[in-house]
Order: sequence, then C-alpha cells, then structure tokens
Amino acid sequence: MRNLLRHHLFWPVAALVALLVANTVASPSFLAITVRDGHLFGAPIDILRMTAPLLLVALGMTLVIATRGIDLSVGAVVAVSGAVALSYIASSSDPESPVTVLTAIALALVLCLLLGVWNGFLVSVLGIQPIIATLILMTAGRGVAMLITGGMITTVNSAPFKVLGSGFWLGLPVAAVIAFGVFAVVAFVVRRTALGMLLEATGINPAASRLSGVRSKTLTWTVYAAAGLFAGLAGLLISADTMAADANNAGLFIELDAILAVVIGGTALSGGKFNLSGTLVGALVIATLERTVTVVGISPLVTPLFMALVVIAVTLLQSPRMRARLAAATRGPATTTTPPEPQSAARPDSTEVKAR
Repeated sequence: MRNLLRHHLFWPVAALVALLVANTVASPSFLAITVRDGHLFGAPIDILRMTAPLLLVALGMTLVIATRGIDLSVGAVVAVSGAVALSYIASSSDPESPVTVLTAIALALVLCLLLGVWNGFLVSVLGIQPIIATLILMTAGRGVAMLITGGMITTVNSAPFKVLGSGFWLGLPVAAVIAFGVFAVVAFVVRRTALGMLLEATGINPAASRLSGVRSKTLTWTVYAAAGLFAGLAGLLISADTMAADANNAGLFIELDAILAVVIGGTALSGGKFNLSGTLVGALVIATLERTVTVVGISPLVTPLFMALVVIAVTLLQSPRMRARLAAATRGPATTTTPPEPQSAARPDSTEVKAR
C-alpha cells in the first residue's frame, strides 16, 4: 500500500475514478456505451473526443516544460490554425473537395509549425525567457487570427473537414484516434530512443548538458516547434467540431488547461524529468471534470470554483511533502526503543583510597 501511494500516477488515477463514480451516481447510465450506425456512442466516448484537443496541446506543453520552458501561445496558435483552414475552405470554389480540405489542413499546420519555430528562435537563439517570448505570440496571435478572418466568425459547410471533429473511424471518434495516435508516436520516440534522456538532461542543467555534447539549443528549438504543430492540429479538431473559426474564443485558456494537465500528471514545472502517461491521465481528468459539471448539475456560476477545488486537491496530493505524510500515516506510529544508559566508570572503594 505504501508503494502504491508513492506512485506518481496514483492520485491522478484516483481522481479520475472518483469523478467517474460521481457521474455514475448522478446518472446510472453514464458509463453505458451503445452502438448506433456502426459507431460507439455514450458519455465515455464523448469524454475521449473532448480530451483529444487538450491532449495534443498538453503533449507539446510537456515537452516544452521538460526543457525548463513554458509556452503561453498555444491558445493563440489554436485560433490561428482554425482561422487559416476555414478561411481557405470558405474562399474556395469547391469546399466539399478533399483536395481543398487537405490543402487547408496543410497550410494551417505549416503556419503553426512556423509559429512554433519562431518561439523556439526567441528562446534558444536570442535567449529570451520562455514566458516572455511566448507571451508575445499569445498577444499577437489573436490579432493574426482576427486579421485572417476579418474580425468575423467564419463558418463553412464542408463534410470532409467536418470528419475531423465529429467523424468516426472503426467506431471511434476520428479526433480521439488522431490525438491518441500522435500521443503513442511521441511516447514511443521519447521513451524508446535517446531523445527523452537528452530532453531531461537539457531541463535539469542546460549548461552542463551543452558542455557534455548535447545540442540543447537545437532540442529547445525542436520542442517549441512541436508544440506549435500539435497546437495547430488541436485547432483543426476544435474548428472542425464547431465548423466555425472564432478568433476570440477558439482555444481560449487552453494553455492553462494544458499546464494543469501536465502538473496533475506529475511533471514538475522546474524541468527535467517528465511523465507522458501522467499528462494523458491529467487531460482525461480535466475533460471528465468538465463533463461532471454538466451531469451533476452544478450551476455555471460556480463551475470555475468547483474545477479549481478539484485541481487544488489533486495537486496537493501530488506534492512530495503530502506524499511523505501520507506514507508516514500508512506506516502507523513508529515504535522507539530507549537505548541502555552507558555504565559509568567504577569508583574506587573508599577503603582502598584510605589504604593508598
């Protein structure tokens, strides 16, 4: 039991199970999954679809945080991605053409990749602090999205593009298949190659890793580019789900949810060791929490407070001090034994002293 409490995934998984139990108590059919038209339907499937964009953004955020950085611009990149894709499709003569949709997707992803490269350039080459460097694009990115859409909410009607957000493949949501597929590829690359170790070395001590031959600047540049690419893909999923590009609200505060997912998963913001499996659980916790608010019937006025309380509880349980106290509580009161008092040196007998 003590080893189980010390595991980094214990409390995130416990929080996820508790949320599922609360939803099941409020709605007994919550975990029910049915098959309609060859597709899976139910609340768990909806949670997987809701998790997909957040998981992609949190995946890039995990890699950035592993190098002792932060990316506050991912929400703006999400908005730019949707604005580029939908504006291109809306201006096309044939929005239903798969070629048009693929071209729009490619343009959006390339632009988001370049935005990530820009962040990496500011951080790794110019040496600007990550929070300042990404704050620039966080502010300017919304303006770029507004410029692309002309300050209007762009809507389109394109069945091939809509598949990304609400389509199914092999009975599962396409968005979930894409997000979890990308997660599996990244997890394989960073854990089955030396890339993960190099990222951790860069995050623990960038100067020492650079002196030992690790190209820390290149790695930092790469993770910011990957974060931009993943955020662009998340933006495509979000815009395809609503079939609208809203520069003001698309991806709003998703960077905060991504950071929370990373922290809930056990990755320290100080950099170094990171935990992709924990990020996955953290994203599921946040998505389930948003669903819980609807099922339990919590008022929208207190929804942020409810979510904050859950997140605070999980993060407190993840802290090393709290883990140590819980582990000590499971051991029970320690039994102490008093050591025997040292024997003092024998005094000479008084008669012997007199004889002397």
